[in-house]
Amino acid sequence: MSNMVKGDRVVKCLARKGGFTLSFFSMASLCEVLIDTDNEALATELGLIAANEAWRIEDKYSRYDSNSLCSEINEKAGEVVEIDEETFNLFEFSNHCYDMSEGAFDITSGILRKAWHFDGSDNVPSKKCVEALLQLVGWGKVSYSVNSFFMKKGMEIDFGGLGKEYAVDRAVLLISKVANIPFLVNYGGDLAVHGTRKNDDPWQVGIEHPSFDASQSTLVTLRTGAVATSGDANRFLLKDNHRYSHILDVVTGWPVKNPPNSITVAAPQCIQAGFLATLALIQGVDAENFLKEQNILHWSIR
Repeated sequence: MSNMVKGDRVVKCLARKGGFTLSFFSMASLCEVLIDTDNEALATELGLIAANEAWRIEDKYSRYDSNSLCSEINEKAGEVVEIDEETFNLFEFSNHCYDMSEGAFDITSGILRKAWHFDGSDNVPSKKCVEALLQLVGWGKVSYSVNSFFMKKGMEIDFGGLGKEYAVDRAVLLISKVANIPFLVNYGGDLAVHGTRKNDDPWQVGIEHPSFDASQSTLVTLRTGAVATSGDANRFLLKDNHRYSHILDVVTGWPVKNPPNSITVAAPQCIQAGFLATLALIQGVDAENFLKEQNILHWSIR
């Protein structure tokens, strides 16, 4: 095993049967790139490409980083803020998700976290607190162009529902430009594959959940495309034997009722799979029916 260090960030390279696994930490997740090659130098190069891009996206769009563009936009709410083409494209995708979901997927809804702290406790906020924050939610209230963005004072945006999946797709794009070899990019369980493996073998991907034991985990065979998972395994509240999911209804500001614990969706790109998984959870008790009606390949855990 060899390690590459960039500042306080580390990429580890570990040999495995048929290739190498490059691993690093980003976006609060363990990130891995599995590369089918016997060329360690090439594997290292590709792993660093993925890591550097993930860190770039994290530094630019994390709401937890006070120096990020996301934080700058939030701090300047009430002013017109200059944006670049990449950010415009993310806003365009967010707008598409908002329209497709009929307003249920809304990147301005992250401000509701000021009322909701899904830490497994019984600290359910008051209706008054939630209703006050709802006045600051609504993608329809923002305006943007190719080079500018505006939202009213007090509002916030949060790319958390898109960032990790976007980083996966960017890694696939950048690595595939350098080498035409099989690889898998897995960022905290959101992943995509590229290229035909030796003997046309598929990638075997395990879908895990804390409520499963080892014998119950689901194994997915993947030759192309991406899968993403959304769920509340570790983010919920429990009060009076009622479980409150972290998936919020942006109309009411309260958790959706009876969603699956986890939804995994397959799609051509990871950012698409992530949106569809979240959109399904927003349907609550009807999540599985929604996906079946849309003829979307999925796996559900209740």
